[in-house]
Amino acid sequence: MDQEQVINDVDSIARVDAEVARALGAIGYPQPRIRAQGFETFFSTMVSQQISTEAAAAIMQRVRKLLPRLDALSLLKLPEGVLREAGLSMRKVEYAQGLARAILDGDFVPGDLAAMENDEVIKAIMALRGFGVWSAEIYLMFSLRRKDIFPADDLALQVSLQRLKGLAQRPTPKQARALIEHWSPWRSAGSLFLWHYYRGAPT
Repeated sequence: MDQEQVINDVDSIARVDAEVARALGAIGYPQPRIRAQGFETFFSTMVSQQISTEAAAAIMQRVRKLLPRLDALSLLKLPEGVLREAGLSMRKVEYAQGLARAILDGDFVPGDLAAMENDEVIKAIMALRGFGVWSAEIYLMFSLRRKDIFPADDLALQVSLQRLKGLAQRPTPKQARALIEHWSPWRSAGSLFLWHYYRGAPT
């Protein structure tokens, strides 16, 4: 989604959700997030799991110094222990190497994902060790630019939705999906808005 599409979709949500309309007047529109398709995006998404944005950025900066060309073959050629020194946990090193081998062996072809339905994309990505539904939904949103994705397992989205709706408790993923069901078919823009609100809303 480009900026114009984000604005149009958030406006559509605001017309059916009074809380979004009020918040939009206070904090404005989010920026689009666009990521390239392919290995590097999968790798960086895996790196960012369960750590802060700042920590993930620092690790990625170190990895890019090691690998100016960040692809499957280059990663597998790295000497043993180098990725650990860059800040990846042992488990994430295993996930990264598994991703690279799956691509090189032809078991996982990122270029095929664009032609698949959302459910098929999620199934294909989740077949990779270390990649769950959140990683798949993030890829659908930012790399394949699908319009109606809501990563309900994302903690920041849950907290933001709690604040936006004035809830006593943070909603579960199932409750979060139910709360924003009427945002369809613009839920990707709604997710961007909630992340924006999470950073900019009064506590």
